[in-house]
Amino acid sequence: MSDSPSRDVPVPGRARRWFAATGWRHVVGIVMLFVALFPVWFVLIAAFSDDGTLSGQQLVPESLSLKQFHALVDNYPYWQWFLNSLIVSVVVAFLTVMLAASAAYAFSRLRFKGRRPGVLALLLIQMFPSSLAFVAIYLMVDLLSDTFPAIGSGTIAAIILFYLGGALGSNAWLIKGFFDTIPRDLDESAQIDGATHNQTFFRIILPLAAPVLAIIFLLSFISSQGEFLVASVVMFGKDISSPDVTAAVGLRGLLAGDRYDLRWGPFAIGSVILAIQVVALFQFLQRYIVSGITAGAVKG
Repeated sequence: MSDSPSRDVPVPGRARRWFAATGWRHVVGIVMLFVALFPVWFVLIAAFSDDGTLSGQQLVPESLSLKQFHALVDNYPYWQWFLNSLIVSVVVAFLTVMLAASAAYAFSRLRFKGRRPGVLALLLIQMFPSSLAFVAIYLMVDLLSDTFPAIGSGTIAAIILFYLGGALGSNAWLIKGFFDTIPRDLDESAQIDGATHNQTFFRIILPLAAPVLAIIFLLSFISSQGEFLVASVVMFGKDISSPDVTAAVGLRGLLAGDRYDLRWGPFAIGSVILAIQVVALFQFLQRYIVSGITAGAVKG
């Protein structure tokens, strides 16, 4: 009886076939990961170095310290900026989800005249960049300051209102596509059992649409956290010593001035702290990301 070949003997060409089939994808993924993380690495070096510069940094720093962190929190009201941004991001994300889901439910489940043109017009209006509305936003905020000071220039409430108005169109369209994939038989069964539209919406539709609602919440939180242009218009006239601005506006003020007076170190450590909460939320909602992004594109 002949001996059977050992399983440990390498098969000729196996590594080559593996690389041709899937191995090259790992190489491309590693290269793209390196490209994406390379600038982040330099920001981390600037955040924890003594000099706090970006131009003269080494790839591997000789020493690390919290000097830039103390320079940020001791000289500027950073934690108040952080709190303002957190409040704006959470409120905008929550209200965006609720308002967009309500509009999507109406466009998806209810039948009324002008439904199709209405949702198309809502989406078309959102295609224009927000930079076109800077002058209008400034004038509106200035007028609101005289009529309703609580939502006027320099207030957190004004930023929340403008953020909500700029995100409803595309988000409502995405959620509507997800709602269209939910069988209408569920609505009819609930209504036969005596459920109202509100009960159907909150107890049946929203729980089933949790993936897309989670991704809308995440995207709204991230966009509100790092948005600068609209916030700078609303917060026009406030300097970096003001505790009433958001983190994006406050950190941008650290880079204003002469080229030799740019505070890259405090700016870098402040950006890193802001990124921590975004990464934590991303990890918490990661299981919803793929299903939430793709499901809304099934039907339009």
